[in-house]
Amino acid sequence: MQPLYTVTQIRQIETESARRLSEGALMQRAGQASANAALDLLPFATSRASVLVLAGPGNNGGDALEAAAHLAHAGAQVAVVYFEGGSAPERARAVERAHASPARFVAEDAIAGVEWHLVIDGLFGIGLTRPITGPFAALVAALNALTCPILALDVPSGLDADTGCIVGPAGCAVRATHTLTFIGDKPGLHTCDGRDHAGTVNVAHLDIDAAHYPAATIHLNGVDGFAQAAVARPQNSHKGSYGIVSVLGGAPGMTGAPILAGRAALHAGAGRVFLCFAGPALQCDPGQPELMCRAAHGFDFATGVTVAGPGLGGSDEAAHLLEQAIASPQPLVVDADGLNLVAARSGLAARLRGRKAATLLTPHPLEAARLLATSIGAIQRDRLDSARRLAAALHAIVVLKGTGTVIAAPGGAIVINPTGNPALATAGTGDVLAGLCGALLAQGWPGWEAALGAVWLHGMAADVLVADGIGPVGLTAGELVPAIRTALNRLVARHGRRA
Repeated sequence: MQPLYTVTQIRQIETESARRLSEGALMQRAGQASANAALDLLPFATSRASVLVLAGPGNNGGDALEAAAHLAHAGAQVAVVYFEGGSAPERARAVERAHASPARFVAEDAIAGVEWHLVIDGLFGIGLTRPITGPFAALVAALNALTCPILALDVPSGLDADTGCIVGPAGCAVRATHTLTFIGDKPGLHTCDGRDHAGTVNVAHLDIDAAHYPAATIHLNGVDGFAQAAVARPQNSHKGSYGIVSVLGGAPGMTGAPILAGRAALHAGAGRVFLCFAGPALQCDPGQPELMCRAAHGFDFATGVTVAGPGLGGSDEAAHLLEQAIASPQPLVVDADGLNLVAARSGLAARLRGRKAATLLTPHPLEAARLLATSIGAIQRDRLDSARRLAAALHAIVVLKGTGTVIAAPGGAIVINPTGNPALATAGTGDVLAGLCGALLAQGWPGWEAALGAVWLHGMAADVLVADGIGPVGLTAGELVPAIRTALNRLVARHGRRA
């Protein structure tokens, strides 16, 4: 999986490597890499391309000035909007090189009325701590109104590289189509507002020696993180080989949620799936008669993996049933109303913390806020830290849903998932994810790999459907289920090991 680095780590890497390089070498490398990326984005011959470069007052502006000089020498029609600031010698030399090139330095008001073919955003980098306001905010608004590609250098101006939030409650950020980030990838480019503002992300390592990079605790989810858990099915197997999933939920009026979770578990390969209804049990699911419907009262949850919570409700009886599921020595997935019950009843939280088997929690931000006794805003302001704290507090693997879903382990490891799209912003998709988690656990996947794989497959199914024209508007949770089956079978065919 691709490592992600915090701003503090990037600064340390930069400092260590700069000691062994000539002064300004990293800025020059960043400028050259930026120019190369820009050339790749130009729609036609360089000599016909109009490129606008915004060079802010810090070192990010120095990177942009270096790029402007390279592009101008390559023949592009480069206009630079330059902002004074910074006393670093390497920045001063970048200013000199840009002035000595064919690039034109223009005022901000020269932006309007020109058909730009590319804009390079070098206003503010990873060091920004205050919101973009005033004239700079107006400039960002003008940029975001353009229809040409926008290449952000290191991070879109105004975006927090650690959290993915726009800096400051009243701030704004450049909405780039592409981001070239330097030295290492950053978590904020892949979660929260980052996915809307960073566009396609590429990394320029600037030829820094690998020895300067610390061991990463944050990664971008990828097949290599969980493929080792996928096993090709041997001929000599039967339904008992692939485990049992029991879905606990379905209070009166909420039978749809466990049905969705159960269908997902069945299509994702569980050998048998039981729907355990807290309310009156259905005779069967006519659309999926393979599912076995039972009353939750008296059911033995120790027979296999339990997915607890879809449509479970918040009654005392629901809490009693959840307590039984938590007491099972088998793996457990807690979702939806199960999470709300844990948040409301400290005894359930204590029992959850004491479990020995794998425990996966799949909260959306409101459920996470309830579990941590805080607000949705606080959760979203630092999704990585929120997921990490919740995993540590409940001794469970946490899947904090949302764009750039964050998966956290109790030991502190963090993974951000890159798959998925707004088609998933509809009722029932969380139930499908919970059922998928349960199915992978039932088939013997370890808890961490099951969480990574389920989130990736769930998002990939949505991506494939949208690419085929099914969504993002109007995609239903039920449509995800067969697409997940297809994605999982392809994964096993390409990467699955022999049993």
